[in-house]
Amino acid sequence: MPFLGQDWRSPGWRWVKTEDGWKRCEPFSPALEDGSNQLNDISHTVILTGDDEDEEIYSTEDCEFAAKKRKKDHFRNNTDSQCFYREKWIYVHKESTRERHGYCTLGEAFNRLDFSSAIQDIRRFNYVVKLLQLIAKSQLTSLSGAAQKNYFNILDKIVRKVMEDQYNPRLIKDLLQDLSSTLCILIRGVGKSVLVGNINIWICRLETILLWQQQLKNLQMNKQVNNGLTLSDLPLHMLNNILYRFSDGWDIITLGQVTPTLYMLSEDRQLWKKLCQYHFAEKQFCRHLIPSEKGHIDWKLMYFALQKYYPIKEQYGDTLHFCRHCSILFWKDTGHPCTASDPNTCLMPVSPQHFIDLFKF
Repeated sequence: MPFLGQDWRSPGWRWVKTEDGWKRCEPFSPALEDGSNQLNDISHTVILTGDDEDEEIYSTEDCEFAAKKRKKDHFRNNTDSQCFYREKWIYVHKESTRERHGYCTLGEAFNRLDFSSAIQDIRRFNYVVKLLQLIAKSQLTSLSGAAQKNYFNILDKIVRKVMEDQYNPRLIKDLLQDLSSTLCILIRGVGKSVLVGNINIWICRLETILLWQQQLKNLQMNKQVNNGLTLSDLPLHMLNNILYRFSDGWDIITLGQVTPTLYMLSEDRQLWKKLCQYHFAEKQFCRHLIPSEKGHIDWKLMYFALQKYYPIKEQYGDTLHFCRHCSILFWKDTGHPCTASDPNTCLMPVSPQHFIDLFKF
């Protein structure tokens, strides 16, 4: 018999279908109880339809069925009265136990970890985009139908944020390019691969992606009017120090296009040498030495050459964390119910690729 309890593993919770998938409601919410009482009154009325000669009186069971249907519509449409679960963590288990049946899937984790809110945090934005890009390349068909819908809803919010804030459009262009390539392959081989949903839905999604790509291509950066201190007013040693803080070669090139002074600093051989040494081991760049016309090593060209053969180090302001003691995946600032005596010793940062690997069986 179903029961309502505080244990998150228990059945009996009320679930509501939203844009981001199924969400769990608190069983005893005053707003929901008021709505339920109003809807319950319908079951005690008699519904008459048709002409006076042909009156059809519905039974109490029909009225109760209609009331239940109205309750579902009420829960779906009245978002102000919905109280969703607040836990932003998920227990990662790969086998059935006495307490937990089945295993955790990539789609389940994607729905539970609240990536919609994470993209509003500038520390997590690049992390979420990179994760979506990895899913687009190889794991899109591993998501459930609800997770795939949630995936595209989050992607829509990301594109809107980039169009409004003009933040890191190059990263989103790479994501959309990989996603469109994957969808073209999957749609052509629809009979050979797993695509949840009607093929026409996926064609519409592909058309939406192409529209997003066109919008990002036509994106114009707004010039900010500021009468105070600008980047060009800084001394050379401070500008040079800023360039040395970048870990992405494309960011250095982009900044070098702002002023002639920054361009001169961005072409410094020592800057690109440090970048190569940071991302790659000495054995790696020794195999791909690219001498310049003067006989020196062209570190800038070598950086982009090495980037084709070896992965670069990834830096993120904030990442998901995995607790080795509890086997729980969570955002660090939200925390999780850890039972270890010293929880900080059990935490391990999770890269986007590691997140994908956690759910490979």
